[in-house]
Parts: sequence; C-alpha cells; structure tokens
Amino acid sequence: MNLGGHTWPELDGPPRATLLVPVGSTEQHGPHLPLDTDTRVAEAVALAAAARLGPDVVVAPAVSFGAAGEHEAFPGTVSIGQEALRLVLVELGRSAGHWVRRVVFVNGHGGNVEALRDAVELLRAEGRDARWFGCALPPDAGFASDGHAGRTETSLMLALAPETVRLDRAAAGNTVPLRELLPAMRAAGVRAVSENGVLGDPAGASAAEGQRMLAALVEACAHFAS
Repeated sequence: MNLGGHTWPELDGPPRATLLVPVGSTEQHGPHLPLDTDTRVAEAVALAAAARLGPDVVVAPAVSFGAAGEHEAFPGTVSIGQEALRLVLVELGRSAGHWVRRVVFVNGHGGNVEALRDAVELLRAEGRDARWFGCALPPDAGFASDGHAGRTETSLMLALAPETVRLDRAAAGNTVPLRELLPAMRAAGVRAVSENGVLGDPAGASAAEGQRMLAALVEACAHFAS
C-alpha cells in the first residue's frame, strides 16, 4: 500500500493504480493535540481505505504542509498558503498521471479546500482522473461535529496515537458555532476568537469514539475512491 516501499517494476505497465495522497497541515491544535494532527488523520484514513480497496491502490507520502494561515498566531504553525499548495497538488497530479489511473487527494485540513478544488478542477480539465475526499464525518454517521481540536479530533487522536494526546492540558475553547465565528476568523485568525486555539470542547472524547469515527471516515473514503 505504501508507495515509498515499492520498486518501479512493481508499478510498471498500463496505468491501473489509484494513488491516494494524504494532504494535511502542520498547525496548532490547542494545548493538548500535536501539530501534525490533520496529517495523521489523513494518512490513517488513506492507508485503511487502501487496505480495503486492494493491491491496485497505493498511498503516497503525505503532503504535511498546507494552507493554515489562520493559525499562524500560534507558535509551531507552518503554512505554505493557498497558491503554493495548489501548485504542489497540480504538479503531483500531473507527475503521477504518467503511471496511475486515478489520483485521490485525502484531505485532513479544512483550510486546504480552496486549493484542492482549484487543483482538481485544473487536473480534470487537462483530462486526468483526479478528485479529492475530505475527512469530515458524514452527516448521517451520528456524531456531533465541532470546529477545531475539540471532541472530534481529540477522539480521533486518542484512537490513532494516544501517546501524543495531553489530556491533562485539554480545555474548552470558543464553543460558539463555527459559522458565527468565520467572519472574525477570516479577518484576524483563530487567536482572535480563541485564546487557546480550540474551537469546541474536547470533554467526553474517547478512543472508542475515535475508532467509530475512523471507521466511518474509512468507509466513506473507500467508497469515494473506488
């Protein structure tokens, strides 16, 4: 499944493979979650979806820097911006297009959406089979979704990498609905609306809930990529 572990003859021949490309971010996730949370989630979903889909699906190394300018007031955040990310995704799609049948970007960070939409639109206009999947819980999955570093992401990380979660530092941030916070966030970033960087409340998060969330994401991604 892991592209980096293959040799080129294993991928030679008429294009038949589907390449899943995890796209994440390196950004603050409150005082209790690691900076690579979005990348870890995207990688985990891509790898598990590939395992379900079979040997003709491979997973590329993750794009671990995204468009995260809204978090730059917090130390540790590294953003490459929309235009640079768009260019990276387009060039990845063009290059992989020489030997794959389809490229699917598996996205773990909401700030990447604009670049993903533009990149996929251009790749498809050039005749390539490109698409993107967002790691957002399906509305009918029965989970309450929150904005950033709240219960959803904390549960997912407790399932994926519990050793990275500092539960003793977990605290609620701004719990106002995200749609109401967007104007202020777009104008001045996340820190303008949440001093600790959390949008939501991690209270109640658990590894068991995270496993159920992950299973729902993997099922949706596998269906989308097939």
